[in-house]
Order: sequence, then C-alpha cells, then structure tokens
Amino acid sequence: MRRLVCALGAATVVLSGALWAAGASGAAGAAAPADGFTIEDERITESSGLAAGRVHPGVYWTHNDSDDGPYVYAIDGRTGRTAATVTLTGVVPRDVEAVSVGPDGVYVGDIGDNLGGQWPEVWIHRFAEPEELGDRSVEATRYTVRYADGPRDAESLAVHPVTGRVYIVSKEKEGSGLYAGPEELSPSGTNTFTRVADIGLWATDAAFSPDGTRLAVRGYFGGTLYAWEDGRPRALGPLTVPVQRQGESVAFSPDGRTLLYGTEGERSAVQPVPLRDEYLPESARREERRDGTGGGGGGSGDGGSGDGKADGRDGAGEGDGQEDGGTVGLGAVLVAGIAVFLVLRRRRGGAAH
Repeated sequence: MRRLVCALGAATVVLSGALWAAGASGAAGAAAPADGFTIEDERITESSGLAAGRVHPGVYWTHNDSDDGPYVYAIDGRTGRTAATVTLTGVVPRDVEAVSVGPDGVYVGDIGDNLGGQWPEVWIHRFAEPEELGDRSVEATRYTVRYADGPRDAESLAVHPVTGRVYIVSKEKEGSGLYAGPEELSPSGTNTFTRVADIGLWATDAAFSPDGTRLAVRGYFGGTLYAWEDGRPRALGPLTVPVQRQGESVAFSPDGRTLLYGTEGERSAVQPVPLRDEYLPESARREERRDGTGGGGGGSGDGGSGDGKADGRDGAGEGDGQEDGGTVGLGAVLVAGIAVFLVLRRRRGGAAH
C-alpha cells in the first residue's frame, strides 16, 4: 500500500499543487493563513506526526516513523529548522506514529501495528514541554494501552486541550473508530480505550483545535472535520487535503484558523489550508462576530449552523465522513495523476522496443 501511495503522490504532485493553491486562496476568508514550511533536518525522513506547541507558539513537534530511535523534534515553523531534539531515555520505540500536545505535556503515541492487530498492548509516552528549547534527554511517563474490543492498528493520537483526555483513532480500511481513554491515564496498570464513535476514514492522523471545539481527522487522500460536542464528534463535512507523497499528519495552527498537513520524505513540506465559516473553531467564530469581520457563517455557538463553506468549498454540510466522499477536485487529480503515470509507463515501454 505504501508503494501505491508514493506512486500516486509522485504522479500527481504537479497537478495537485495547482489545485491546492486555488483551494487555499479561495478559503482565506477574513484571516491570513498560517505559513507552511519545509522540514530541513536531514534526520527527519519519515515525519509521521505533527503537533503545535503550547509553550512555544509557532513551534511544531514531530518524529520519525518506526525505528529511528526515541527522538522527538521541535521544528521552528518560520524556518523549518530544528530548534530542539528531545531524547526519551529508556524508551525503545516499536512503531511510533503520532504526537499530540495536551495541557500537561507532549504525548508520543507508539501505537502502530503493521501486523494488523497482533500486539496485545501499545504505549503512550508523555513528557513536559520544555520552557526553553534546546537538545535534552528526559524521562517520559509511560502509559500502557489496550483496546476494549481487541488489538488494532492506529496512527492517530489526539489529546483534548481542555480536559486532557486522550483519544486514539484506529486505522482500518473498512472504517476506523474513535477510542476514548480513561478520564486520566495511569502510569501503573493498563489503560483501556473504548470505542465511542465511528470514523468512516482510513485515518493517518487526528488533531483537536486549540479551544477543543473541532476535531480534524485525515487520511491519505481525504479528511473529515468534526464539531466536538459533549465529548462526542459531530461531522461538519469533508476536508480539502493536499495530495502528498505519503500524507501522514495534521495539526491546527496556534490560532486554530489553519490546518497544516505533513508528509513523509526528505525535506518534506508542511502545507497550510485555511478554514472559514463553521469549520472555524468556536473561539475564532466568536472573534469574527465580535469584530464584525464576517466569515463566521452565522449560526449558534455550538457550530450547528452556517453555510457549510470551508477550504474554498461550498456545500460542506453534514456527511458520513467517508474518505471516498471527500473532495471531487482531489478525485479528479488522482484520476489525472494515474493517467499521467500510465502514459509515462507506456512511453518507456515503447522506447524499450
């Protein structure tokens, strides 16, 4: 599957760039979008998670997939350069897939299972976000995780910024699930995560908005945005996800007005897609109503109404969150990309005779 994803990403990169830029410009609304950046650190070749720092706004935490070692990197979003490397002492990572920042620190999810649900337990490691950036070694708190309905693969970890509760989205082709951990994780014993909602997406990452009122879940070629109400997600509609080499991560900007999408690969680009109208977190919508700048889409404070516009799209109303029901534009890009791939392959085959 990874080879297929990479092949499609390579075949569509030129086409998707134009479409992504057009969508982003159409969605800018009243607020200027956060800038994207390129991860410059040559050690980071498989960036598999992304999370905005709380102590240092504009800094994003990331890590490599799988067997890189117990390292977490703080990336300066202005330059793409590494501002700090944190080594988790005593940790031997198995399949690290996600990172999230909560009220009490940085959470690193060693939650992947490429064997399709063979590991009886997985782990989450937490360390305090440093007050000063710089290379250091820390002793992280380890939490053992099991699922109430049995082992499964997962790449998405999201810590609610207000309650601190930890959530995992499984990665399943037939439809993933949102799993809630205990109200407070315990470093002793086992923490059982229970399925609380269906996520109709082969999910590769998830993130809460800074105010905790929106949950974004992405896959390789699509995504869904949810309103977060009383500890449960309510689908608002599909997300415009830029086609990338191997799209693995998503994070909200510090002001919650932009989603940033990351991918694996050397010098990988983190691409911004601004939000507007009911897709905006409630804190941003209140600001726009107070300032009279518009873009809030009207409606009530629970995000229940609005014109459904986000990411330069119309009609992004209630949906079932299915990845194949995402963006028509991205679907067209994929079809075109496959056509380009086949044409090039045919030309190479003809040249060989």
